[in-house]
Amino acid sequence: MTHDHDHDGHHHHHGDDPDHHHAEHDWRDNGVKVIPGNSLDPNTAQTPGMNRATAISKARAGAEKIWAGTVTIHANAKTGAHHHGDLESIIYVVKGKARMRWGTNLEYVAEAGPGDFIFVPPYVPHQEINASRDETLECVLVRSGQDPVVVNLDIEPVEAPEEVLWIDPIHK
Repeated sequence: MTHDHDHDGHHHHHGDDPDHHHAEHDWRDNGVKVIPGNSLDPNTAQTPGMNRATAISKARAGAEKIWAGTVTIHANAKTGAHHHGDLESIIYVVKGKARMRWGTNLEYVAEAGPGDFIFVPPYVPHQEINASRDETLECVLVRSGQDPVVVNLDIEPVEAPEEVLWIDPIHK
């Protein structure tokens, strides 16, 4: 019994069409995206004392699992205490000096400067502080999800927070 469509042992629906791959994936519109720094979207959840702007989201770039944007904190300013629900956040300091306070009463503190990364786990109450009197703090922010969850908290901070230095758990 012979199968005409297969008589020479080849399937012709692959390989012959140079456009085949392009037809399946429209990489032009669904490929790499460059989002210019001057076209970020400030319409995202805000916390008093800081300006957040969206660079990459599902709506803007088709991202499904991560969100990215920028955070600016004016000189000598600090945010209200807040957390971000079940989202993980990564903050990369581009310019200036960041002081992070965190904990139930913001009792812990650490500082970060240009080139440093800050990781904020889910539900951690925290506050971002610009530790400089005259320089704007500029950061890049990456989150593990799309919901712009910001739960602003009414926390009575302890007066003198305890400084916590990070030690690489892999290379102690």
